[in-house]
Amino acid sequence: MSDLKQFDRSNCPLIQRTSGVCDALQARPKLSFLGQIARNLALAVRVSVPIAILGLGIYSFSLFSITVEEEKKEEKEARLIRTNVTDLRVCDYSVTVHANGIVQPFNEVAFSAEVAGRVTRISPRFEVGSFFSRGDLLLEIDDQDYKTALEIAEASKLGAEATLELATQELQRLEELLKSNNVSEAEVMQASANKKQAAANLRTTTAGVEQAKRDLARTKIHAPFDGRLRTKTVGLGQSIGAGTSLGIAFSVELAEVRLPVSSRELQFLNLPEDENQPAVEIELSDAISENSPDRWKAKIVRTEGTLDVNSLELFAIARIEDPFGLKTNKATLRIGQPVEAAIPGATLQEVVALPRSAVRQLDKIYLVDNQKLTISTKTIEAVWSDEEYVIVRDASIADGNSLSTTSLVYAPEGAKVEIIPDIELAAAADQTEQDKKASTN
Repeated sequence: MSDLKQFDRSNCPLIQRTSGVCDALQARPKLSFLGQIARNLALAVRVSVPIAILGLGIYSFSLFSITVEEEKKEEKEARLIRTNVTDLRVCDYSVTVHANGIVQPFNEVAFSAEVAGRVTRISPRFEVGSFFSRGDLLLEIDDQDYKTALEIAEASKLGAEATLELATQELQRLEELLKSNNVSEAEVMQASANKKQAAANLRTTTAGVEQAKRDLARTKIHAPFDGRLRTKTVGLGQSIGAGTSLGIAFSVELAEVRLPVSSRELQFLNLPEDENQPAVEIELSDAISENSPDRWKAKIVRTEGTLDVNSLELFAIARIEDPFGLKTNKATLRIGQPVEAAIPGATLQEVVALPRSAVRQLDKIYLVDNQKLTISTKTIEAVWSDEEYVIVRDASIADGNSLSTTSLVYAPEGAKVEIIPDIELAAAADQTEQDKKASTN
């Protein structure tokens, strides 16, 4: 403390400067009355200007931030879903299985020569596409050598017959002499052996005659059945050998079609395993032209008995009688023609047939409540389906239920609907038909 008291203020520069300022303020003269008023006014102006600006801003904000009441819009009525409907009925439905196949010949053979020679005659019936009947002469091979061979064989046979006759007479003569002991038994035995040898030669020459006759007959080729020539591989004057191919022909009495049946479809069909079981009558139509009116009756007579390795399908064999209409004057069914078969199957009882166009996403339909005029979605499980209908067996679908058949983009559950009258639908269909005709013309 003694040290602080002894501290000399004159030695500190900061204290000296502070003291100077204080002295100066004390030495400044006092303001007059008017001066104080002017000072207070200046102070008031400086304070009031910011307050005024702030107040103006608050007022402007309150002015421009007034909420404008929007005009109330009138609520629009909910838009109804327009659809046409069809009434559903519980009924019995006969299953028809459709299968495609190619007409094939029932019997097809390749003609070949059995003897060698030069072709001397070809019948007009032995041309590609020509019809022929059983026994018709189709082709001839030069038979001169075979006629000569037959004459030689017949001459050999005559010589063998004469030799046998002499041997027989000689044996009889020696047997008579043996009774009187004029010849030995050895001579009789030799005569008997000669007779046997002559008989054997006769059989050989007889067989040679038969062979010569067959070879001569083989120079003429006859039709083995009523048929039609598919291909021809020989010409007039051509030299051919035994086994040379002459052409291919098929029978026109019958034709067959192999029809693939899937494993799913088999459970609805009763197909015969062989021809001893009752055949299934079917109808064939032209698979090339959908507008063709031609129809052919056929019968499934058997199945192949094994599933195809790749498709796991069973092939049923349908047989068509008189495919070319030669006896019945029906439309011609050509070999190689694609056909579609309609095979009758089982009858499904107490089911509902839904138009295929009304089924959405493979397993959903829209039902319409006729009382409330609302729409609802239902999931279905198909028992059978074809190109036109999806068949279901559902106890919740009763007679009189209405099914929506219009293609709807969006149909919320329970939405109100408007049923399109049939008259309006008919008018729309007529307009569509007229538009198609106009675009065609």
